[in-house]
Amino acid sequence: MYLADEAWPDLERYFDEESLAIVPLGSTEQHGPHLPEGTDHIIAEGFARAAAERTGFLCTPTINIGVSPHHRQFHGTMWVEPPVFRDYVESFTRNLAYHGIDRVIFVNAHGGNVQHLREVGRRLRDDGTIYAIEWMWNESIPDLVDEAFAQNGPHGGPKETALIQHLRPELVHDDRLEAARDGGLTSFDEATMRQHGARTFYDAIDNTDNGVLGDQTDATAETGRRLFEAASDQLVDLSEWLAARPFAELMPKDHV
Repeated sequence: MYLADEAWPDLERYFDEESLAIVPLGSTEQHGPHLPEGTDHIIAEGFARAAAERTGFLCTPTINIGVSPHHRQFHGTMWVEPPVFRDYVESFTRNLAYHGIDRVIFVNAHGGNVQHLREVGRRLRDDGTIYAIEWMWNESIPDLVDEAFAQNGPHGGPKETALIQHLRPELVHDDRLEAARDGGLTSFDEATMRQHGARTFYDAIDNTDNGVLGDQTDATAETGRRLFEAASDQLVDLSEWLAARPFAELMPKDHV
């Protein structure tokens, strides 16, 4: 069920009978010369809607702009400051609690949002309002992602390219995949951009001239389909697991 498509009287039964909502979040930021700036929120909404259709749980509208100042040097990147993002998401989620939701899955497809969603989840759980957790698709199927690509990348790489080839192929510039690879960073490890144990970079452009990492030519729509289906299964299982938990079990334990 997609909340924005429903008339308010038709939502009453859901709020009376169910307690879980799925909230997609992403970003609007550069994803190299080959992918749309909406890559992250397209992916998040794809997973959230697919899980909602399969389970019957409620999917909210997507939060399209996240914490992305580290991509600001590239044209069109949009962002909000971390405190603004946290307060907005917290307010948005408390709104769901007002209607009777007491557990939320943040279906997140942008790494810059992670720590802030975790902080919001803690705030809401600590005051007993709601249990909210953050989920990222690639973290639910790490072995499959690693097996799929010789040179994976955390941003604009083959895994995101493959998913957009599957979800929105008309938005992928397939003729730029080699340029994306050759102008980005394909060889990197834990020591990249570190000095004597310190992480020395703040912005994506400090690492990669065109904003992306990995070998984008490894991506195919078929691989994207396999990744999407496998991660969707994980999100469905998580939704059903969370819905089945007694609310008291999800709240903080008493002091010892």
